[in-house]
Amino acid sequence: MCGIAGWVDYERDLTKERATALAMTRTMARRGPDDEGLWTGPHAALGHRRLAVIDIEGGVQPMTEGPATLVYSGETYNFHELRRYLEAHGHRFRTRSDTEVVLRSYLEWGGDFAGRLNGMYAFALWDAGREELLLGRDRMGIKPLFYAPTGNGVLFGSEPKAILANPHFTARVGEEGLLEVLTNAKTPGHGVFTGMHEVIPGHTVTVSREGTSDRRYWALTAREHTDDVPATVRHVRELLDDIVERQLISDVPLCTLLSGGLDSSALTALADRALGRDHVRSFAVDFVDETGGFVPDDLRETADGPYVHDVAEHVACDHSDVVLGNDQLASPEAMRTVLRARDLPAMGDMDSSLYLLFAEIRKQSTVALSGESADEVFGGYRWFHDPGAVAADAFPWTSAALGQGLDLLDPDLRAKAGAYQRDRYHEALTEVPHLPDASPRERRMREICYLHLTRMVRLLLDRKDRMSMAVGLEVRVPFCDHRLVEYVFNTPWSHKTYDGREKSLLRGAVADVLPDSVVRRRKSPYPATQNPGYEQAVRDRLRAVAADSSAPVRDFLDPDAVRAALDRPLGKASIQRDRVPIERALAFADWLDEYRPALA
Repeated sequence: MCGIAGWVDYERDLTKERATALAMTRTMARRGPDDEGLWTGPHAALGHRRLAVIDIEGGVQPMTEGPATLVYSGETYNFHELRRYLEAHGHRFRTRSDTEVVLRSYLEWGGDFAGRLNGMYAFALWDAGREELLLGRDRMGIKPLFYAPTGNGVLFGSEPKAILANPHFTARVGEEGLLEVLTNAKTPGHGVFTGMHEVIPGHTVTVSREGTSDRRYWALTAREHTDDVPATVRHVRELLDDIVERQLISDVPLCTLLSGGLDSSALTALADRALGRDHVRSFAVDFVDETGGFVPDDLRETADGPYVHDVAEHVACDHSDVVLGNDQLASPEAMRTVLRARDLPAMGDMDSSLYLLFAEIRKQSTVALSGESADEVFGGYRWFHDPGAVAADAFPWTSAALGQGLDLLDPDLRAKAGAYQRDRYHEALTEVPHLPDASPRERRMREICYLHLTRMVRLLLDRKDRMSMAVGLEVRVPFCDHRLVEYVFNTPWSHKTYDGREKSLLRGAVADVLPDSVVRRRKSPYPATQNPGYEQAVRDRLRAVAADSSAPVRDFLDPDAVRAALDRPLGKASIQRDRVPIERALAFADWLDEYRPALA
């Protein structure tokens, strides 16, 4: 998967700044544990940390051909087709890697080449002849890329920490940056730290002596859908078969993440079929004292375990459960690792459990397929089907964990966060492409789908990227293939719910490869531990923070709300209503304490 970092400065000789460029690159060591490379020229330095997945020997970076030098993170799943085209047009390859295909695609098509790639990627390409840097990111934002203009050039990296490692950048956060963090608004291009930006998914950024310019090469568009329901279901299956087969390409051990839900179960079954004789490996997360003692909560009606094992038996995959305890979930070491992986406040045990799961998987596999984003693509969340959430003048997920959690903050700050979130919501609505003759119902559901595909999914993809890269595990997300996203986005809502249930199209497309129990199961989100020992641990930490007069977060908290949260009877709390605000407050406190951004 890899991590990239670099620096362009038109007033400085960067061949004399190798130590700084190397320090930036080494912040990406967890993303790329297998190799390190640094290329420097008079005005550019490009660093790379490699996780070797395809062409172990040949895919070393930075990679140079003619005037172009490339550092690249991710996978291009159509690289075989692109390679055949390029060879037919005179290119001679030295490696088997997709990296060389990306590099030669630039030489063949120039800056427009990104639109020809199918995959998850972020890249930085320095053209010495033009003295220009080209930054690019995949359509859905699976792979991250940040940059900070400096006046004389730019700093960039897969994660903010690469930019923060350069002495010419100071960690400052204004009020808008704080609100971006607290609301999980995920505004396209926003980098939280003042002066830092994200390359917007589906965009490239060109850096030259004249400054920076942004160009969009892909966006969701509105198109008429002419297939009936049976034809739509068939086409979804055809796309999934092709996508899974492409994403199984690897020169290192590969597995699937299996939760027992429709999405991950479908990928596991399709991957197993595509592999033929070799059964796919799968992994699931569970918690100590959870299986057999599960109690339905705000969002989860059923435990994952029984459904995971139904799929494992049905598919005959090589399955392992990773069972986590409270001491692991709440351990200071895990929480620090999660925070440093994110460079932003974490999501409580949703993050720590994912990190710990990935750490165990990495002992046996280097690549994993995940069902992430199927809910956004196919309309799986409950609020898609809640008339109140659909009609609300707000992001539809604001009643759930991703929209809650600010109850312990100062009332004035909560009010500002609410106003900021409303502003970002209305801003997002102006982007939605519509068909002229669509009914009010179809128009609104197109808006709901667009919000999920351009805001919420990017928040979850960031989480999965940072937690997996913290242990050097490459996680692929087949449901983010842009062909599938475009097709389903333009499918009428009446098709998406043709059987009266959530994710009708996906269920219809894969029912033949799954056990009936999973086909019938209702949506259940990523699991959270219900063990009261974990709740006690996070309360104890909040109590300590609230009592620490030197804690930077104290000025942002509501003391009365904190006391009320700590006084509630243990074991009676709702995970969503009561525990999430504690976890969010702790995550904010940890971030302020660790990064000490200058607040302005």
